[in-house]
Parts: sequence; C-alpha cells; structure tokens
Amino acid sequence: MPHQSQIIALRSALDRVIVGQPRLLDRLVTGLLTGGHILVEGLPGLAKTTAVKTLADNVHAGFQRIQFTPDLLPGDLTGTDIYNPHSHHFEFRPGPLFHQIVLADEINRAPAKVQSALLEAMQEHQVTVGGTTHILPELFMVMATQNPLEQAGTYPLPEAQLDRFLLHVVIDYPSTDEELSILQHNRARLRGEGEAPSEAARVTVETILAARAEVARVFIDEPLERYIVELVTATRYLERYLPDKGAAVEVGASPRAALAIAQAASATAYLRGRDYVIPDDILEVAADCLRHRLILGMGARLEQVTRDELIAALLDRLPVP
Repeated sequence: MPHQSQIIALRSALDRVIVGQPRLLDRLVTGLLTGGHILVEGLPGLAKTTAVKTLADNVHAGFQRIQFTPDLLPGDLTGTDIYNPHSHHFEFRPGPLFHQIVLADEINRAPAKVQSALLEAMQEHQVTVGGTTHILPELFMVMATQNPLEQAGTYPLPEAQLDRFLLHVVIDYPSTDEELSILQHNRARLRGEGEAPSEAARVTVETILAARAEVARVFIDEPLERYIVELVTATRYLERYLPDKGAAVEVGASPRAALAIAQAASATAYLRGRDYVIPDDILEVAADCLRHRLILGMGARLEQVTRDELIAALLDRLPVP
C-alpha cells in the first residue's frame, strides 16, 4: 500500500499540535480515509474545532468553517442565484459547502431548514438551488461539532441526519498529565516556539483519494463480517441478548451501521500499518459507529440508561471470533 506511510505520517503530525485527544484524531483521519462525515460532541474548550482546523492545515484541500446559529438560512450554506444586471441572467454564487473539508461548528444550534440543506449535501454530495443541482467536490466531508443537548439553545439533530454521520465521537476532559502538557504546549506556542505544520507531512487530495482506494481493499475475514452484522442486528432485538434491557432501545441501528463499522475498522487497521482487520479494530470503533443510531425508549430514559452502557453490554455478551 504505497500511500499508507504518508497517511501515518499525517496522523503523527497531528499529535504534535493537539495534545490529549488521540481518539479524536484517529477518528478524524478515519473520516478522511473513508469519505465519511464525523460528528464530535463535547463541552466547550476540549479542542474540537482546533483539531479539525489542524487536520485541514495538514491537507492541501479547500477548508471552510461555518458557525451554525439559529438565524442561519439554507442559502448561507449552499449559495444562491444572484441577478447579474450586465448579462440579465441569474448566476449561481457557491456557498461554503463547495469546499472539500467543511467544519460545521455547533451544528445543533441551526434550524430544521438548514439541517435539511446540509442533509442533501452529506448524502448526495450535491446541493439544489432554484431547481438546479450543483455537484460538490469529489473529496467532500463534513466534520461537525455539537455541544451537549443540556446546553441552552441546542436542538436534537433529526435521526435521518444523524444516520448519515459515519462516526459520533464523544470526548471528555483530558487527564491531569494531559492537561499539564496542554498548558506547557500552549505557553510554548505563545512564546513563538510552536511547531508549524511540516510541509513533508502535508498530503494532497490525490493522495487521500488513493489512500481511500487502499482502505477499501483492506481484508475483512467472513467471520468478522458476520460478527459486525450480528452486533448491529442485536441492537434491533435487544431482548434476545440483554433480557433485562429489552425495552431500552426503541429503534435499533440501520444497515448503514454495519457498513460504517466495516469502513471504520478498515481505516483503523490501515492506520495501524496493516492490510487486514482484526477483532480489536472492530471493538475500537463499534461504539462511535452505533451510539448516534440508537433511539432509546422511555424505560431507558427513566432509568437513565445510556447508549454507551447498552453498547458495552452487547460487546461483552456477543462472542468475538
């Protein structure tokens, strides 16, 4: 796999800038390698936006950050038709979605019409304005951040839109040692001692697209494929596997979940320098692929059972090949 070393070098370069969030960085690179969209959730100040910006700095691709607010309009994302008085025709002016890497910051603060416009772009890689369809770049991915729903001014994303995200990554506070490293790293940057992105570590769009083709060829043995499908199926028939939690899930994961796990596990193996998937790759990404695809029932909400607890219980119950 000729491009594997370049992607691994890119991943290492991110560690030199972002301290204390290795899982988040792994998932962002996984999005690049699979063409999947990433939803990152966490409290303010946990480097969500900085991580995405750092990834974009290390890729020779167009990047645009969109701050989602309650007064945002669909045309603010897609662009709009503008009347040209010289030609006497309407001309399309592309919006920020026509970049290759799009950071949708605080995505759960925007109204439903904006989410609908973004959904078409995420699923179809196109936008429709004034009855005309416009194709987005071949390398197009949305990396969205959201604040926890308990925060003021946030709204739950539609289930159909959540299902379009490859991964839903939830991040927490760093450890004490990691927070000390963050402090020291930031003070060094303020003194002008920070490390600029290395030109050697930067990758081109062509390299990323070629690496995606290599990830698609990563081998997954049939017993592991069956394990992925059984795991996803178990979320729909929870009472068979966790009798005491049978009513916890109202709607289980869709078939997209199995595809997401296979893609993310292949990308994880690729980042670890392998051309085949092992069970640990699946276990590493399963929760991030499933948590946003489960709709909890009233019983789970009353008992304060979380999606992560249910996923962990299923992973413990199902035998690993």
